[in-house]
Amino acid sequence: MRDHSIVTNVFKLKLACLLFVVSALFAPGTVPAQGNFIAGADMSFLAYYESLGIVYKDNGVTEDALQILKTNGINCIRLRLFTSSAAQAAANPYNYINNTNYTIPLAVRVKNAGLQFLLDFHYSDTWADPSHQATPAAWLTNTFPQMVQQMYTYNSNTVAAFAAAGATPDYVQIGNEITQGMLFTNSAGATIGQVSGSYNTSWSQLGQLMKAAVQGIQDAVNAAGVAMPKIIVHIDRGGDWATTEWFFDNLTYQGVPFDIIGESYYPFWHGPLSGLSNCLTNAAQRYGKPVIVAETDFPWTSSTNIYGIPATTNGQVQYVVALAQVVKSVPNNLGAGIFWWGTEYQYPNANQAGFGTRSFFGSDGNVLPVADAYGQLAVPIVLSAGLSGSNLVMQWPLSGAGMNLMMTTDLAPPTVWLPVANAIQNTGTVFDVSLPMNPTQSRFYRLQSN
Repeated sequence: MRDHSIVTNVFKLKLACLLFVVSALFAPGTVPAQGNFIAGADMSFLAYYESLGIVYKDNGVTEDALQILKTNGINCIRLRLFTSSAAQAAANPYNYINNTNYTIPLAVRVKNAGLQFLLDFHYSDTWADPSHQATPAAWLTNTFPQMVQQMYTYNSNTVAAFAAAGATPDYVQIGNEITQGMLFTNSAGATIGQVSGSYNTSWSQLGQLMKAAVQGIQDAVNAAGVAMPKIIVHIDRGGDWATTEWFFDNLTYQGVPFDIIGESYYPFWHGPLSGLSNCLTNAAQRYGKPVIVAETDFPWTSSTNIYGIPATTNGQVQYVVALAQVVKSVPNNLGAGIFWWGTEYQYPNANQAGFGTRSFFGSDGNVLPVADAYGQLAVPIVLSAGLSGSNLVMQWPLSGAGMNLMMTTDLAPPTVWLPVANAIQNTGTVFDVSLPMNPTQSRFYRLQSN
C-alpha cells in the first residue's frame, strides 16, 4: 500500500534505543480531510420548543442549544421542510409548523453558529415516511407532467430563498424515507410518485420527479453563485440490504443524480447492528457512494436493554461507540456520517411520541453525556503513545473507530505492515492497545482504514 498518509502526530520514544513512529494512514485515493465526518443532529423543533418555554442548559447554565451542540463537537444540523400553509401551521404546529416561514430563520441561526446545514425536503404538508407521502394540498390537482414542473419550480424557488437569506444548505435530502416513493397520488387517484415492482413506469415517474428536483436546486444555486449542495437519497432500511438493493438498483437505472445514500436505522425497529453493517458495506461497495445513517437515536431511560445496551445515559454513549464502529468500518472510507433524530426533544415537557427520552437533553434541560461522545466522531484522528509499566499503550479517539492498528519493524522499502494482534479495548470514547516493549527492536505503528 502506498503511503497516502495524514501524519497526525509523531512520537519518538528513545528508551533503550527503542524508536516508535506513530501516524494515521488512509487508503490511496480516499484520504479524508480531518474532521469531515458528519456528526449531525436533527433540531427541527428547536424554535418551536423555545416558543413554548423549553430551555437548554450546559452544566446548569442556560445557553443557545446550537452553541451547546457545537461546543460538544456536533458539526451539522438537519432541518425538515414541509409545504404547509400558515393556517395549517397555526392550527396544528406540531404536525405542520416546519414550513419555509419557520425553517429559513432557523437555518440562518444554524449557519450563523458556524454549523453545516442539511435541508430535508418532505414534499408534503406534514410528516413523510414510507407509509405516508401525502401530496401537498395545493398540488393535488396536478397531472403527472404538471407535478414534474411543480417539483422543479418548488425546489428552485425554495433553495433560492434559503440562499438569499444566507442559509444555502450544504446537503439536501430529496425526500424523506422514500422507500415506496413520494407524492403517492393526486386528487384524481392517479399514481404520481409511488413505486412498486422494478424497472417500470412507476420508477420512471419517480425518476423524473427527482431529476426535476435536482435540476431546480442546481439552477437556483447557479443563479445565486453558491456551491451545489450534496444530494442525499434517504430510505428507511438500515438493517435491510435486500430492500436497499432493490431501491437503489431501480433508482440508478433511472439516472437520478445523487451523491450520498442515507439510511434510517433505529435498533429497536431495524434489528441488530450486524444488519446495519451488512447493509452499509454492501451499499458502499455496489454503488461506490458515501453512506450515512440519516436518522438514529437511543433511549436514556424508560426502556429495557436493546441488544445488550442499557437504556441509560451511559448506554447512549455505548450505543454511539458501537454505531461508530459500524459506520467507520465501511470500506474505502465511504462511511460518511450519522444524524441523531429528535435531539431537541425533552422529557416530560417536550415529549411527543416518547422522543423526549431519546434526545441529547435530560429532564432538567441539561445536555447529556451522549453529546460529548457524539462530537468525538468528528475530531482529528490522533494516534498517541504512552508508557504503562513495561508496556507501550497506543490510544486514539472515537473518530478512529473501525480502523486497524498496523505495525512494521522497518520503514525501508519494501515495507511490510502487519495488523497488531493485541486486543483493542475502549473506555468511553477512547480506544487503546497495550503492547509489550522489545528494547532490541524498533517498531513503527500506524492506523489504517479498511
